[in-house]
Formats: sequence, C-alpha cells, structure tokens
Amino acid sequence: MHEGFLGVESARNDIVITVSYWKSLEAIKNWKQNLDHLDAQQLGVSKWYEKYTVRIALVEKEYSFEK
Repeated sequence: MHEGFLGVESARNDIVITVSYWKSLEAIKNWKQNLDHLDAQQLGVSKWYEKYTVRIALVEKEYSFEK
C-alpha cells in the first residue's frame, strides 16, 4: 500500500463509511499527493459520488467486545 498506512475498515448499508488509519498526519498528506490516489479521487467524483466528507481525527483509545 503506502508508507504510513496502518489499515482500513468499511461499512456499506444505506450509506458507505470507510475509515483508513495512518501513522501520522505527514503520511496522510503524502497519500493525498499520490498520483494514483489523485486519479482515483477524480474518477470517484466523476462516476460514483455525488458528495463525500473527509474527517481527520486522532484515535485516543480503542476497545471492543465480541461474543
């Protein structure tokens, strides 16, 4: 994948939510400037998406439960 990329999760139902995890803000910035990624963004805007939102957030803590 790309340097600094840690993983991705996606959920699709009535809406699509994709969360990608990165090592640092610098890694995110580098990915945003990646030519393949820029091409994919343009394709998404022209073919698939009517709108999207990007949020950059810091995960302070994570825990989960599964039976």
